[in-house]
Amino acid sequence: MRRRLLLGTALALPVIGTSRAQAAWRPDRPIRMLVPFAAGGVADLTARAVASRIAERLGQPVVIDNRPGAGGIVAGQALMGQPADGHTLLVASNGTAISRALFRTLPFDPLRDFAPVVTMGAFPIAVVNAPNSPDATIAALLARLRANPGRLNIGTISAGSTQNLSAELFKIRSNTRFETIAFPATPQLMTALLRGDVDAAFEITGPIAGQVSSGAIRVLATTAATRAPTLPDVPTLMEAGVPDYDVASWNAIVARTGTPAEAIAAINAAVNEALSSGDLRQALTQVGVDPRGGTVQAMGQLLAADTARWAEVIEKAGIERQ
Repeated sequence: MRRRLLLGTALALPVIGTSRAQAAWRPDRPIRMLVPFAAGGVADLTARAVASRIAERLGQPVVIDNRPGAGGIVAGQALMGQPADGHTLLVASNGTAISRALFRTLPFDPLRDFAPVVTMGAFPIAVVNAPNSPDATIAALLARLRANPGRLNIGTISAGSTQNLSAELFKIRSNTRFETIAFPATPQLMTALLRGDVDAAFEITGPIAGQVSSGAIRVLATTAATRAPTLPDVPTLMEAGVPDYDVASWNAIVARTGTPAEAIAAINAAVNEALSSGDLRQALTQVGVDPRGGTVQAMGQLLAADTARWAEVIEKAGIERQ
């Protein structure tokens, strides 16, 4: 509840300022932002926070339209059914990059049919275990994995999720062998971790923040190239000696390919200006989001790079296409 109030407070604060890109294009009706997740989650809260701020800058309401289901396909189809004019946007994620290799058929091609707009935020992923585990550090876990090839279990949420593929990439980069066990959702994963059914788990930090702060679970490492802002004392996997390992879940905004460049530039500028606000950045950090922003080109490079990376992991891990 406190996190929701923080975001609500941030949304209520006035914002000033315009940009040249905004002056070049203004929406003539409300903008719809399609969110491929249910209301109330961190991605939804991030989208609502950013939407409120860019509405002030663009002079039209930004309406959140939650379309969860089918790995983002439902929301993606909804985007493809609208004109490419900047008035309908989609919140893209790691799932968007994963979908190209995970699904046998898609009604769209994320690289061909989606026009990058801007990255909104990243969500750190943590390697965690139970407080009574013999592995008090990530070095200890790595040593036990190498001493017991194929005998330990590492848990994640559903197969094909970012967390699940992060564990598979960890297996590849660390040159270890273990069983990756997928659970339907975070509560089942945490229950299995605490009763010893799995030796460690990969999970986004937001959903487990309360258990981390209470000491119910222990964080061994985080997966991005740099330390998580909310866990500054926790080493990264690369610091622990796992080479070329840089993974963070992320959310971004895309439009339909063919959307006018001036519309994309105006929305990009509005989001970047919103994310430069100290109070909004603080509110997002409180719910486990690392605010990002950036250029259209950087967002496109992120989507392309992650699409290629997860395709390789899915193939090497032998994950069956859905």
